[in-house]
Parts: sequence; C-alpha cells; structure tokens
Amino acid sequence: MELFDPAELPELLKLYYRRLFPYAQYYRWLNYGGVTKNYFQHREFSFTLKDDIYIRYQSFNNQSDLEKEIQKMNPYKIDIGAVYSHRPSQHNTVKLGAFQAQEKELVFDIDMTDYDDVRRCCSSADICSKCWTLMTMAMQIIDRALKEDFGFKHRLWVYSGRRGVHCWVCDESVRKLSSAVRSGIVEYLSLVKGGQDVKKKVHLSEKLHPFVRRSINIIRKYFEEYALVGQDILENKENWDKILALVPETIHEELQKGFQRLHNSSQRWEYLRKVISTSQNMKNDKCGPWLEWEIMLQYCFPRLDINVSKGINHLLKSPFSVHPKTGRISVPIDFHKVDQFDPFTVPTISTICRELDVVPTNEKDKEEHEGEPDNSKHRIRDYKKTSLAPYIKVFEQFLGNLDKSRKGELLRKSDLQKDF
Repeated sequence: MELFDPAELPELLKLYYRRLFPYAQYYRWLNYGGVTKNYFQHREFSFTLKDDIYIRYQSFNNQSDLEKEIQKMNPYKIDIGAVYSHRPSQHNTVKLGAFQAQEKELVFDIDMTDYDDVRRCCSSADICSKCWTLMTMAMQIIDRALKEDFGFKHRLWVYSGRRGVHCWVCDESVRKLSSAVRSGIVEYLSLVKGGQDVKKKVHLSEKLHPFVRRSINIIRKYFEEYALVGQDILENKENWDKILALVPETIHEELQKGFQRLHNSSQRWEYLRKVISTSQNMKNDKCGPWLEWEIMLQYCFPRLDINVSKGINHLLKSPFSVHPKTGRISVPIDFHKVDQFDPFTVPTISTICRELDVVPTNEKDKEEHEGEPDNSKHRIRDYKKTSLAPYIKVFEQFLGNLDKSRKGELLRKSDLQKDF
C-alpha cells in the first residue's frame, strides 16, 4: 500500500483536476439529460479549500464553468447539495423565503464509527478488512430493500475514501420526494435505535416483518466468519457480559456457567442458541428465537445517519472527491462485486498521478504543462492510463442505465400522447 503524504496534496490535486477528474461523465450525471430546464444550473456545490475554508452555494452554467472553477479553486473536498428554485450562486439576491431546496437524490451515509460499540478490531476513524464486512452487509441489506421493497432502480454506491460508504438513489421520482417521505423510508430501514446509554438497541416481536427476515438472511451468511471468528464477540467474560445485557436476566446464570466451560465464541454462540430454544425460563419470559436475531442485528445491521437522508438541502461528499487524510479517491463501487470490494486497494491520488508519469517535479515542468490544451479527449486518454479507469467504467455503466430509463420514459410518454 502506497503511503500518502498530505503535504503533497495541493500539487497532486492540481494535476488530478486538470488531467484526471471525469468532468464529462460527472456533468452527464447531474444534468440528467437536460430534460428539466436549468436543472444543473440550480444545483448547489460546496468546496472545502485548504485550511478548512468552506464555500457554499456554488453553481455553474455548464460543464466548462464547473471545470474552470474546480481547477481555479483546487478544492480539498467537493460536496453536492440540492437543486434549488433559483441559482444558488445568486441566493443572496432572492427575496427572503423564496430560495428553496426543491429536489435531490435520496442519499444514505453509513459510517464505521457508528459501530464502535460492537466492533473490537478498530475504533474511531480506523478500519481493517475484519470490520469492513459490516459495510458489505450494510450495502447488501439496504440495496436489496431499495430495489425490492421500494422499486428504486438507479442506485449508485460510493466509497467515502476513508471509513464508510454512501448511496445515491437517482430515479426521477425519488429526486422529487419530500423530506417527510425520505424520513419514512429511512425509518423503515432503521432497526438499531438508542444512543450510547441504551444497551439493548434492537427490539423484535413474534411477528417478523419480511424486511427484518430478509436482512437476517443476509447477516446469517457472514455472521460466523465475521462476528464469531473475526470479532470473537464471546471471547471472554468482558465481551460476553455485553451480550448477556441483551437477554433476560432469568437465563444469565445458566449462560455464565456454560460459557465458562466452553472454549471459543462459536461454541458459546451455539450454547446460547440452545438455551434460548429450550430453557423453561425463556418460555416463562415469552421469549423466542427472535432473541438470537436481536443480537445478530445489534452487532451487524446497518446504522444510517438519518439526518443525511431526510434533509433535501443536506450536502454529501461528491463521488471522485479526494479524501484529504487518506488521499483515497471516493470511487463508485461495482455492486455486482460488492463482496470483493476492498477499500485498501482503492487508488490514492499519489498513485494515479504517478501512473500518469507526469507529476510536475519542478517549475520548468509546470510551465511546460501550463501551455497544454486541456481538452476532454486528452483527459479521457489520461485516466485510462491509471488505476482509476475501472471505477470510471462502473460510473459509466450506471449512467448508461439512467440514459436507457430516460429514453424509455420519453417513448412511453410519446406513445401515450399518440393514444389521445
């Protein structure tokens, strides 16, 4: 893994924004075929510059304007906001109350730090291959529900560049959803509830909702390898006491004795399952197999940042932004290969600039490059020389599906008009 030096970031970003950033595809995405007048022009972008200088309400006429401004400002981070009633860059000239967020993709933000109470390998901003399985499970659970339970077609999953993932749901009807409907969707997708002081965060009943059952089926595929082997959640008394806090006190003594006799998390988990299904105390407590599922869900179920999803005007980090701490590019994830996605193989800005083999090393080099024509064809060839290429291909496939849907919808509308 190549080490990234944050001190090099300003120069690397200049090169990245001039030679590698996929402006054409990016504009094609956010313009949505130009079907709605001024859709792109009314979109908010925000830039975080060096030393955490934050600039909101940027907006652009076209791809060329966006390109010029990004290259001029050299942002450390780019965020995407809503499509507003007026151009965001002119929001100060609009009379009070008239400037309103009208549309935005439905977005989800899943961050590894929200799992700190249930992962043992890392904490805070750190991640490793053991806990990354949490993101793999989260993506599968949320994506299945968005696709099958809600019928949403266009879902773009993106690695945040450090410790989490984002999802952009881009269907035309979804972009128009009100904040109340977005809240309802995210509420449907949330099972783990309660802050740090709440020990038991998942409560199921005898009647399991199909969404819960399907989520458990996904978790079950990973649970032994992830929770019992990788995280070793029942390794010692300190850890198994956390799980005992999630089950009725009437079986604590029985479990404590059994756990002490056994040798590893897998054996202790099997014993826990046996006690849940056979203990007379459990029957008296009116508990059932869902107790085991509550534990699995508390340790493995996705934890969403609700505020990011429900607010139409909420900003979210843009795909192809660079993470200033890790240097990793925020790349689209090929959902067909979600199990193989490895955040540690995502290219850093240092890597792709080196792959270009044109990292300016002195002033003379810079002067030579400054005279070059900066056209799109030149840039297309450039990114194809680097390890960014497969991720841009994933993005292009996503855009192709959006285009197909849009054309299908236009044909359907014209056919309906003919019928009249």
